[in-house]
Amino acid sequence: MKKDLPSKVDVIVVGGGLVGLPLALGLAQAGLETAVIDTLSPEEVIRAEFDGRVSALSPASLAMFAQLGLRPHLKGQLQPVMDILVSDGRPGGAAAPFLLHFDARESGEGPLMFMAENRHIRIAAQKAAEDAPPELHLIAPHAAKGFQNKGALFEVTLGNGHSIEAPLAVAADGRFSRLREFAGLKTVGWSYKQKGIVTTVEHERPHEGVAQEYFLPSGPFAVLPMTGNRSSLVWTEEAELADAIMGLNEAGFARECAKRFGDYLGAHKPVGPRWSHPLGLQLAHDYVVERIALAGDAAHAIHPLAGQGLNWGLKDAAALIEITAETARAGLDIGSLAALERYQSWRRFDAVSLALVTDGLNRLFSNDAAPLRLVRDLGLGIVNRLGPARRFLMREAAGYTGDVPKLLKGEPV
Repeated sequence: MKKDLPSKVDVIVVGGGLVGLPLALGLAQAGLETAVIDTLSPEEVIRAEFDGRVSALSPASLAMFAQLGLRPHLKGQLQPVMDILVSDGRPGGAAAPFLLHFDARESGEGPLMFMAENRHIRIAAQKAAEDAPPELHLIAPHAAKGFQNKGALFEVTLGNGHSIEAPLAVAADGRFSRLREFAGLKTVGWSYKQKGIVTTVEHERPHEGVAQEYFLPSGPFAVLPMTGNRSSLVWTEEAELADAIMGLNEAGFARECAKRFGDYLGAHKPVGPRWSHPLGLQLAHDYVVERIALAGDAAHAIHPLAGQGLNWGLKDAAALIEITAETARAGLDIGSLAALERYQSWRRFDAVSLALVTDGLNRLFSNDAAPLRLVRDLGLGIVNRLGPARRFLMREAAGYTGDVPKLLKGEPV
């Protein structure tokens, strides 16, 4: 890896986050000279206070991380999830009699997923980048200030006035992507008028690798196992109430957590910072134009209830790496619309399908209407009794269904 400012490369990746840096790593490993530009310094994004979220990594995503060199740097930071329990209820009340249970032992293929703190994923990506081939240029902290399509090349100008050209630029700069805006790629979406609150809780008893998701009237409340006797709480509230909860002192905030968390893991308390994020759905109509492709949240941002946001972004990255490498080896233009439309056709349907499913589930469960409560509770019970349906959902979450990119199968590109 280099930290210089090149003038011309094969690919420019705007955004060096959880999707952008692995994407750049994969491209560089495939022999494509790649510059990844990020506004924030590498030291800033790995601070514990920067991002307190955890991510559910599918087995397929971990296979990709192994190929890219991240997996060794996550040693001791991955919490296997052996069971997922999904139920319906009310704060402080008993869960509904029907639940949906995903059991890793049923498939015999190992853990359902692995929980990892986002900051540890970032640390692992940075360490992998240090060992990356010289085709990788990490340019941070630098802002991508200007964009220009120059025909056969795309130009990105940094805040210091330096310009970099490449046949292909990738927008991995999040849901408010400036590069997507420049490209004129329109989005559709809406706010849920909800916020997701995130904090970490220490508890007396071990969680045994069990993840819980309670569908409460205000939205899903997830208890996600972390390493040690810790769990990440990710709960959805109406925006106004979420702001009020975030404004409570430590004792008041702990009481609100306890109402939802219960006592099944013994004595517990929130530790460390708390965060809140507005929730909504956003989908790009198109993922590509000549010279530009979207990946990760720049292409699709969904409700976190399914825990698939990062996995879907990594699947974007894996597909784009594979197509770009194949196109380059064939001696063709990697930034041409013909090449990029292969990527779009591969990824857009998957993303739209998941977005519609998560949107429907959030609307179905984020209310307290008695008829809907009955329907959804019966639905959970029916799916739980249908072994093939349950096993299909587990395999889908593991990342093994559909047309799987090579990196997600643990194969080099």
